[in-house]
Amino acid sequence: MIGLIQLVKHANVEVNGSRIGAIQEGILALIGIEKADTENEAEKLFDKIVNYRIFRDANDKSNLSLKDVQGGLLLVPQFTLVAETNKGTRPGFSTGIPPTEGKKLFEYLVSYTKNHYSHVATGQFGAHMQVNLCNDGPVTYLLKVN
Repeated sequence: MIGLIQLVKHANVEVNGSRIGAIQEGILALIGIEKADTENEAEKLFDKIVNYRIFRDANDKSNLSLKDVQGGLLLVPQFTLVAETNKGTRPGFSTGIPPTEGKKLFEYLVSYTKNHYSHVATGQFGAHMQVNLCNDGPVTYLLKVN
């Protein structure tokens, strides 16, 4: 499971012109799900996201986690993160999980996250979304769990 996380001042996601999720300062996490991923990987990715120390402390060092600052977390499914891009000029998606299973696993991640963290918003699996953000830094990390 892949999480592309971005430190944001604010972020929101819209579907058909309606805002369905928004956060203020926190992390926007774009989530890619591969065929071999299970609920175990979802739980590991959650743990890594909320404990990853990317927020600045009083000494201007990246020593604080999302849990420490109690920032928002916006989870957005993004199947293109699992694209194979090493050959040719068109992405391949053979490692991506089928949509039905992917939706179920993304919904599990959302449910698990909401049960363990209070400031959560989400995108919509399978929808054409517009994601708006103000990346702070910019700070962006690619997290992968197996």
